[in-house]
Amino acid sequence: MPSRSSARLAALTVAAVCSAASAVVLTSPAHADSVRIHDIQGTTRISPFAGQKVTDVPGVVTATRTYGSSRGFWIQDPSPDDNPATSEGVFVFTSSTPKVAVGDSVTVTGTVSEYVPGGSSSGNQSLTEITKPTITTVSTGNAVPAPVVIDEDSVPDAYTPAGDTAAAGSVNGLTLDPSTYALDYYESLEGMNVQVEDTRVVTATDPYSELWVTVKPWEHRSHRGGTVYGSYDSQNTGRLQIQSLGSTADFPKANVGDTLEGTTTGPLDFNQYGGYTLVASKLGTLHSGGLERETTRKQSSRELAVATYNVENLDPSDATFDKHAAAIVNNLQSPDIVSLEEIQDNNGATDDGTVDANQTVNKLIDAIVAAGGPKYDWRSINPVNDQDGGEPGGNIRQVFLFNPERVSFVDRAGGDSTTAVGVTKVDGKAQLTVSPGRIDPTNAAWTSSRKPLAGEFVFRGKTVFVIANHLNSKGGDQGLTSQYQPPVRSSEIQRHAQATEVNAFVKDILSVQKNANVIALGDMNDFEFSETAKILEGDGELWSAIKSLPKSERYTYDYQGNEQVLDQILISPAIRRGCDFEYDSVHVNSEFNDQISDHDPQVLRFRP
Repeated sequence: MPSRSSARLAALTVAAVCSAASAVVLTSPAHADSVRIHDIQGTTRISPFAGQKVTDVPGVVTATRTYGSSRGFWIQDPSPDDNPATSEGVFVFTSSTPKVAVGDSVTVTGTVSEYVPGGSSSGNQSLTEITKPTITTVSTGNAVPAPVVIDEDSVPDAYTPAGDTAAAGSVNGLTLDPSTYALDYYESLEGMNVQVEDTRVVTATDPYSELWVTVKPWEHRSHRGGTVYGSYDSQNTGRLQIQSLGSTADFPKANVGDTLEGTTTGPLDFNQYGGYTLVASKLGTLHSGGLERETTRKQSSRELAVATYNVENLDPSDATFDKHAAAIVNNLQSPDIVSLEEIQDNNGATDDGTVDANQTVNKLIDAIVAAGGPKYDWRSINPVNDQDGGEPGGNIRQVFLFNPERVSFVDRAGGDSTTAVGVTKVDGKAQLTVSPGRIDPTNAAWTSSRKPLAGEFVFRGKTVFVIANHLNSKGGDQGLTSQYQPPVRSSEIQRHAQATEVNAFVKDILSVQKNANVIALGDMNDFEFSETAKILEGDGELWSAIKSLPKSERYTYDYQGNEQVLDQILISPAIRRGCDFEYDSVHVNSEFNDQISDHDPQVLRFRP
């Protein structure tokens, strides 16, 4: 899951729709006469006329896009054929502000192009367009073809066919089956005027003025109104992205569980940030669902509360310290130990060799005190400059906060950015060779990625080993709407190697002391049902405690309409067997349009 970045916004506004690097163009184009839109769209994802010039294609203008460099308009044939697999709409790319208006009856002469949003290396499906157009207006003020209603009855329950093995797993050449597969159904409507009605928001409005709704109200519904992604085979077919052809200033600021009441209508587009998107000429009216941020319960005097919280590239220049502090003090109830991910160095993204993060951490600690929380102490290890991935120059790392009034940290000198922490046996019990220390930091598994931070704590006389993680991100993986089905998750290769290293270290502790209290937590960047989680769990050395929650409550992140698990707290058998632990995914960020991080913090309470 890629984090937000300035590149995301830039790509939305400056990506040229007719980029040669991302268009499918055939050699020796042929001339085609008397071609209609359904002929151009065809019965597969690739137009049979790709690369060819088409002449006098008739249609009625249904919408215009007058911003960015993806300017143009959509036309639709008011006289459709009888084949449900062939779309009757298509986008006409003009590059400049189009001179046509909605309701104009036009003919278009131009070249058919298959544009791949994000480029061919992204694995995305393509968008059929007419480029380099010559437009003739035949008449004005015509009725726009009635929108196709997308609802729970029209969208199939199966998500996608398997790709053609003879085409490297691509679905592009397969004949569309819109009555069987959701992706085929949406593709059969590409470029057409469509409509959804009274839809529930399942991903809050983001900084780019887009949100996600579901047309299937009961599809894997979470207890707070979202849609839960619980396996690789439950992609959730009712999800649909909503953007607007109007001013972004007027776009609704929605949270999960809100509804867009009435009708939302516009052409069905496809982009690299979520695939099929209803680009609304008319938006429904936002109705609040009243969602509120959660607060976990306070730990008892005998319970140790351990939390993980990704604070999303926090550096001293950010304006979110007070809000993060309030979340830790009020919503998380001041946990005894907090593993922080994405703490940046003292000057953030400035790439000048700075690696210290004392200003960042102390500013957060001071804000926590000001919010009425404890005076946390902290431990961390500075990374080697620009070697741990993340934002260039930011030098993100994991940091332990701990409340010295409740828990003590066992300091053992020698831990640094390149020295590996080990496990020894002292008086029959496991002990870290350095504390804090990093797990095998020179191993190739951690190339350009965060190294796990291990620390030894004592609570009420009991030792607890805590391993703070931030595994390799999902950046570069193909999306659920990829032309390749199933999508390729290339980032798993490194993440599996990292999970293997973490599990091996936990095994080292348990081989010395089988009843040791071990917690591995953090932003694992993978699901609780994933192979990464299975490798971390191993043969029972660890167990992902979020699985103690009902399936409808298992999520820490909301991405493209799917609420999912990225942040986890895994526990050793000594903690799990006691059955006196309690887990809480505290939803304070992922479901809200005014989030201060894209991750929800997690809290584990138990009695060592």
